[in-house]
Amino acid sequence: MRSSILTVCLVAALTAAAGCSRDAATPAADSTPPATTPEAKVNDTAAAADRDEHSYAQPDLVRIDDLALQLAVDFASKTLTGSATYTLDWTDPKATQLVLDSRELKIEKVVGERSDGKWVDLKFALADADKTLGSKLTIEVPERSKRVRVSYVTSPNASGLQWLEPSMTEGKKTPFMFSQSQQIHARSWVPLQDTPSVRFTYTAHVTGPKDAMVLMSADNDPKAPRDGDYSFKMPQKIPSYLLAIAAGDLVFQPISNRAGVWAEPAMVKKAATEFADTEKMMETTEQLYGPYRWERYDILVLPPSFPYGGMENPRLTFATPTVIVGDKSLVSLVAHELAHSWSGNLVTFSSSKDGWLNEGFTSYVENRIVEALYGKERSDMENVIGRNELAAEFKTIDPKLQALALKPGTLKDPDEASSATVYTKGAWFLQFLEQRYGREAFDPFLRGYFDHFAFQSIPTSKFVEYAKANLLAKHPGKVSEAELEEWIYGPGIPKSAPATQSPRFDAVDAARKAWTEAGTLPDKALTAKWSTQEWVHFIEGMPETLKVEQLSALDAAYHFTGTPNGEIAQRWYPLAVRSGYRQADAAIAAFLQKIGRRKLIMPTYGELVKTPGGLKLAEDTFAKAKPGYHPITTASVDAVIAKAKSAPQAAAK
Repeated sequence: MRSSILTVCLVAALTAAAGCSRDAATPAADSTPPATTPEAKVNDTAAAADRDEHSYAQPDLVRIDDLALQLAVDFASKTLTGSATYTLDWTDPKATQLVLDSRELKIEKVVGERSDGKWVDLKFALADADKTLGSKLTIEVPERSKRVRVSYVTSPNASGLQWLEPSMTEGKKTPFMFSQSQQIHARSWVPLQDTPSVRFTYTAHVTGPKDAMVLMSADNDPKAPRDGDYSFKMPQKIPSYLLAIAAGDLVFQPISNRAGVWAEPAMVKKAATEFADTEKMMETTEQLYGPYRWERYDILVLPPSFPYGGMENPRLTFATPTVIVGDKSLVSLVAHELAHSWSGNLVTFSSSKDGWLNEGFTSYVENRIVEALYGKERSDMENVIGRNELAAEFKTIDPKLQALALKPGTLKDPDEASSATVYTKGAWFLQFLEQRYGREAFDPFLRGYFDHFAFQSIPTSKFVEYAKANLLAKHPGKVSEAELEEWIYGPGIPKSAPATQSPRFDAVDAARKAWTEAGTLPDKALTAKWSTQEWVHFIEGMPETLKVEQLSALDAAYHFTGTPNGEIAQRWYPLAVRSGYRQADAAIAAFLQKIGRRKLIMPTYGELVKTPGGLKLAEDTFAKAKPGYHPITTASVDAVIAKAKSAPQAAAK
């Protein structure tokens, strides 16, 4: 997932109650990396130390091999109704229970297929709900049926689904629905073994209104008629968090013979133009890391309420419209989501403790794509911005969350992992290895890693084992095991981390210094050439607060207030709030009501709640924006406001 063009902000990371943004529980006493198992059993045997603590599933006893969905989309009731049929692999000969994850699902019936082909009722029990994990669904399967079917209805408040009224869409005529399954929200719309350690193929038959096109993370046909009846097939095995669905007024525009854009009619041409380099990105990545193995790569541009930058659903990346700014300056998001086709979708972390195996690798590959297509200057700028955010986060975040591989028990909720750690520190570690070994050795190693573990879910210990055998041992004397383990299991950033310099940022720093010290605004001939990254760096380097007169001068020159660029707004509005620049209040309220992407709005909410006046603006704005926010975003904002209101003395300062 791409939480931002770089990393998710700290306030979202620490306050989210749900979603993919990042209260650590007490870590387990034993922090020894789990013992490895024979290669062929990476996905068949779950060692106790590697078990996913955020799932009730017992894949060491029985495992879903295939999923067949029958679903009806009902916009009026905001529900999905239907059934999930599982083809099962009973790995333990004594097992007679199927345990699934669920959240706020109404389970209507469970049946199993007997050996004679007849379906019979099965007993089941739905446990009381845990706030984080949902409800454990235990199904008694005395005959160890090869197939089991659960009929169910989702809740209108399902954490993994968002239902939008027509007024909340671009076209204003047709309602819209989309899913967000990562980290553990798939269980809110399908009862599943909701853990990345289990991979399955799936098919789906979905019905809905004839004016709504339905898409899934599967074989979407660009030429499919909009008739309210759709069938899908995903022949490659995927983990549950990559299960995705969307329905709305959607049309298609091709980019190449294997890539294109789905979006609302008013957005599709604009999006296709912005993402025109997608095929080049695919070709670049294939040259580095081997063939693209998912056939098509399409991008679905969602309404502005989508809580993230992007989500790497296989064959159909979900993307925020906030990156469509007209100059391709934010298309590193596409590079990131595409990179997941190798790192994450192909080779998958087996639990949230190992999130860096997805996001760190992907951020590294993203940076290589950006460098190849847009030059090293741009990739260096993005590296610097990311590392600055990482440094800021590490000043306050629990050191236990600064390790790449987390100890069991560290994460109470997988949505609360440190994004800066899994994204930026993870990528920085791979850049460290690249520097030590050189690309001539490191690139083949990484390609070999993707090939070796293709379509498998692994823990960090498997990567360490593979790296020691195929990198450290083959190129002795370049990296020690102690250095490797310091990066993976230690907090903070090791002193061995390679530095990145950006001459273009040096020029931005000089321009900012001239303004803050002498009041000389940067020459328009200079700023006219600045990219989004340079403007971001210009604002991020400002003092904690400025005088209102200074902000007015900047606004008069560069029109930051009301900017359509979310990356700039994300930095400008918190500075305006901290500095008491009330002239921006109306634009802030409008921005927070229009955009639901957490990365862009949480920094502003975080600053607003620090004063009584700001808290009132935050509450008033949230009340208006909430109907259009995704449940994940709503939970994040609710948490920030609730925390501020529970500490009135702090808010009054």
